[in-house]
Amino acid sequence: MNYLTDETSRCRVQSLMKYNRNVILTGLTSFFTDVSSEMLYPLIQAFVSTVLASHKALVGPALGIIEGVAESTASLLKVFAGYYSDRIQLRKAPAIAGYGLSAFSKLLLFLASAGWYFVLISRFFDRVGKGIRTAPRDALIYESTEKDRRGAAFGFQRAMDFAGATLGVAMCYFVCLKSMDPLSKSLRDINAFYLLFGVSVVPAFLGLTFLFFVKETRSPSGQAKEKPRPNLDFRKYDRSLRLFFLAQCFFTLGNSSNQFLLLRSMNLGVALPGVILMYLAFNLSSTLLSAFFGALSDAVGRRKVLLAGYALYAAVYGCFGLVTREYSAFLWLFWIVYGVYYAMTEGVEKAFVGDLSPDGSRATALGFFYTIVGIGLLPASVIAGFLFSLAPAAPFIFGSCMSVCAFLVLALFVKERKASGA
Repeated sequence: MNYLTDETSRCRVQSLMKYNRNVILTGLTSFFTDVSSEMLYPLIQAFVSTVLASHKALVGPALGIIEGVAESTASLLKVFAGYYSDRIQLRKAPAIAGYGLSAFSKLLLFLASAGWYFVLISRFFDRVGKGIRTAPRDALIYESTEKDRRGAAFGFQRAMDFAGATLGVAMCYFVCLKSMDPLSKSLRDINAFYLLFGVSVVPAFLGLTFLFFVKETRSPSGQAKEKPRPNLDFRKYDRSLRLFFLAQCFFTLGNSSNQFLLLRSMNLGVALPGVILMYLAFNLSSTLLSAFFGALSDAVGRRKVLLAGYALYAAVYGCFGLVTREYSAFLWLFWIVYGVYYAMTEGVEKAFVGDLSPDGSRATALGFFYTIVGIGLLPASVIAGFLFSLAPAAPFIFGSCMSVCAFLVLALFVKERKASGA
């Protein structure tokens, strides 16, 4: 028995050693940051519903505004943060600044009982922090990794993201289970929300500390006397990269906030603790499979994995729309499959953009990618909010159709390119 335990431990250590120092440390930052964020995320729609208890019709539109404005406005920063990172040839400092702002933003939630707009302000600054940090962090991961391991590195980073999310959602579930009102099937006391708000600050700042031990990277031309000037001229980027961004425009219009999936599940009769467990299952399936699909994209190509992911999204989002209350038990399956879609696409998309991006402009190209996605999130969430008010199934049918459009653009017009060396 001791031999098996030692052998298992050695295999885990060897598996971890396949990733370099920067990948592991940024993975730990992602883990603790997502513990903090996902303790709160499943409760946003419940908290807004509590604050707007006397105005139920406003819940859907308010959620759409909160998620759309927070994600879209903050995402406008991502291309400029990426450009600035390329310009100064630094990745670490912008990442620390972004994670720090997100950690401090959670303190604003303690004012949320005064009005739902404090949730909007907190989410906004949280996403501004993400806008500052994301492109430099991903460029750091890309540049720290050998060319035949980049898909696996991004897969590992996403797996750590989802592992943290899984733990955060589990903590959220147990607090909800203890504080749930058996009649309303929601939290009986607003203080339970504040308990989670307070606890979430601790892992947020803990995750930030790991970044201080990350080693700065240089681009391949970093030793040159004159730094390469990053390219903000979108027209000069690789044609396949521009067409991939177009596919993302179609996809994002139908990819509304996950808050609507949580709201849809409650709309079909699932109590809040059950919805949180479904969200936990979603994060768990993503955690277990992200590294696998990232490594698979290194072996078979990123485009094939992404096509399969977009097809899966179209199918499962359509199922969320078409399922009826009497078959609500199938929501468990849909949430798990939805997690598989995330595992197939989230890390692979970043590696794909990195492969197609020009030298010296990698963070800028990643910033363009996040900005294009972010710009689409505002109309996507607002459209979903009003479609949900008209018919709860409508946002998900619409999202399925948009995914089909993205699939066709990627399948017919986008070509893959081999990555350059680290």
